[in-house]
Amino acid sequence: MDRMMGLINLDQEYHVFNELTYFRNNASIPFAGRYRLIDFALSNMTNSGMEEVAIFVRHKYRSLLDHLGSGESWDLDRRHGGLFILPPDWNDPSDRSRGDLSFFHNNRDYFNRGKANHVLVSGSQFIVNTDYKEAFNQHIEMDADVTVVYTPVAEVRPEHQAYFRIEKGEDSKVLNITNDHRNLNVFTGVYIIKKDLLMDVVDYCIAYHNENLFADGIKDRIGELDVRAYKYDGYHAFINTIESYYRENMKLLTEENFINLFAKPFIRTKASSNPPVKYQSQAVVHNSIIANGCSVNGQVENSILFRGVEVSEHSTIKHSIIMQRCTIEEDVYLENVILDKDVHVKKGQRMIGTTDKPYVVAKRQIV
Repeated sequence: MDRMMGLINLDQEYHVFNELTYFRNNASIPFAGRYRLIDFALSNMTNSGMEEVAIFVRHKYRSLLDHLGSGESWDLDRRHGGLFILPPDWNDPSDRSRGDLSFFHNNRDYFNRGKANHVLVSGSQFIVNTDYKEAFNQHIEMDADVTVVYTPVAEVRPEHQAYFRIEKGEDSKVLNITNDHRNLNVFTGVYIIKKDLLMDVVDYCIAYHNENLFADGIKDRIGELDVRAYKYDGYHAFINTIESYYRENMKLLTEENFINLFAKPFIRTKASSNPPVKYQSQAVVHNSIIANGCSVNGQVENSILFRGVEVSEHSTIKHSIIMQRCTIEEDVYLENVILDKDVHVKKGQRMIGTTDKPYVVAKRQIV
């Protein structure tokens, strides 16, 4: 029986998050009031029926470990299979692997012990709510070596620049994978590959001193492999910069976008026991996402407040993202601002950014 196992490869992801990744990796960045970026990739895999999921992570993963725990929130706390956090291991003095190949080479046991015979590889920066059963069915029916998932975009934005483009012919045959930014068929970073072939590609890349499994082992060998394309055309977001992060959060304040992203199947995240939001006597809230545990006694407009935020009287928050446990004292004015976790804004402060360049404050700062 054909089955998939999941792999979230964080090692080759492009990101320019600046202050938001001083203390965490990009997959751990909070999103949409109560989630992390990695929640979407994990949820899509478990909603696709995968019982084995591994994560390749190299740096700043304390926050990620705290968020994921045993994997219980994603039904991955299993006796057999489950969730595996796999940092690179360089204890083998004969190991010549580089780049993300170090992860594949040094964690072969994960693939060898797994019962699945296909691997779905994803990153954390393609934000979507789907399952990959249709893509997998196409992969099996066509007996493809590799199936890449792409999405057509209406216009090319800066966050798309880091992604390959897919050129395809008849029967979804991939003719080329390029960097042609005029091509609107953007590779999502998600692909399905036969497990035995994956191990062969790893050996090939190491033998030729390559560093990137997909670019060197699949893209550059497109003529040797049977690579097919699967089209995803639903609601999605690419998030790899501060600007794209801010814009995609703000888009969720539109009801249609929110429903398109968070309708069934459900996106899972770490459970929390915060109390309901407390709206005090001077609270005025318009078109905002307010998470559990917040206490609001000021004006909040077109903004997203994560769990445990406190907004004091006579303070105004507009078009902003305020992360967990931030404290906003009296007479504060914030517009086009991103506050990371545990920021304390003192009385009377004014911070104003723009929609293109929001004002960002790193976590645990006192302003």
